Amino acid sequence: MPEFLKKYYLEPADLNLNFRFDLQLFAAEDEGRTEEPTEKKIREAREKGQVVKTQELPQAIVVIAGCLVLFVFSGWMYESMARITRYYLTSFAGQTITTRWLELEMLKLIFECAKLLFPVFLATNIGAIIGEVSQVGFQISTHPLQLDWSKMKLDPASIMKKIFFSKQIAANLVKSIAKVILIGFVSYLVIKGDLDEILKTPDISIALAMTNIAYTGFKIVIWSTVLLMALAVPDYFFQKSEFMESLKMSKQEMKEELKETMGDPHIRARMREMQREIVMKNMIREVPKADVVITNPTHFAVALKYDRDTMDAPAVIAKGVDSMALKIREIAKENNVELIENRPLARELYNRLEVGDIIPDDLFRAVSFVYAELYKRENRYRRAI
Repeated sequence: MPEFLKKYYLEPADLNLNFRFDLQLFAAEDEGRTEEPTEKKIREAREKGQVVKTQELPQAIVVIAGCLVLFVFSGWMYESMARITRYYLTSFAGQTITTRWLELEMLKLIFECAKLLFPVFLATNIGAIIGEVSQVGFQISTHPLQLDWSKMKLDPASIMKKIFFSKQIAANLVKSIAKVILIGFVSYLVIKGDLDEILKTPDISIALAMTNIAYTGFKIVIWSTVLLMALAVPDYFFQKSEFMESLKMSKQEMKEELKETMGDPHIRARMREMQREIVMKNMIREVPKADVVITNPTHFAVALKYDRDTMDAPAVIAKGVDSMALKIREIAKENNVELIENRPLARELYNRLEVGDIIPDDLFRAVSFVYAELYKRENRYRRAI
């Protein structure tokens, strides 16, 4: 290297090439939100006006609706504009211009323009409503119109992050570029196909030239809106993914929602305990009415009752295990209810039946032996008396 260049030459070690880029800029705003949103969370978001939708579909429908109205009413609109033009070009010769006259003419002009624009206005509004309702249903919410001052924080870092490092912003940029490219390509193809007709416009009448140009423009708009509708499909799924991501919940939020929905766990446990106490009290009141109590003999006890006039088969009116079984046996003895020991039957009745259930068919034979034993005891007791 020449000597005079050495003073301008820097070794790589002399250069500070340690560029650092924080990838956390693209990370989620809250890494603690890892749980999928619940139905309650989604329902509350919908009530606030937060729904999954793509703007491409309403835009495409609005453009198609407006173009169709222009295509259908183009003749009437052309005649109306020609009539208005002739009027203002031919009616001012002998007219005395005053302030009152200008006001009246302005009102007439506004009314005529409103008549021309009303079909387009009506069609585009109906198209916008159809595009929105077809995606999210009929939902009215005033929540988006309310100012939430708690979210209005002037944090430059957060604002810059949302502007330059947001997936939503990146997706919108990609969509905008795709729109420009696709619409430009479609316009090129349509104009190329109609180029011969366009080049003839200097040699034909103004009305025919305007018709040809309008027809070419109409084709460009229709094909562009078709592409917009095709673009709406992937955009909808992207918006849905972003929507679900924004509603994700932390574990603590899940617990809080569970408490709100189901109640505090301690309260639920206390309620279950109270329900068990009520059931136990009801069963204890029914034990004196039982025909027989089948025991294990110590672990299980099942009380049966049968009324020929009102019941098709014996039913369980009380059952218990361990301490509850002991309580049932004690009450049965106090009220002279027979206790019959049958270990397998007592266990089977306890495991398979709930209080109020009727004996199933496959246990009829076993229960009939119990009632036969009960009748034998009653007969012996009567003979002893």
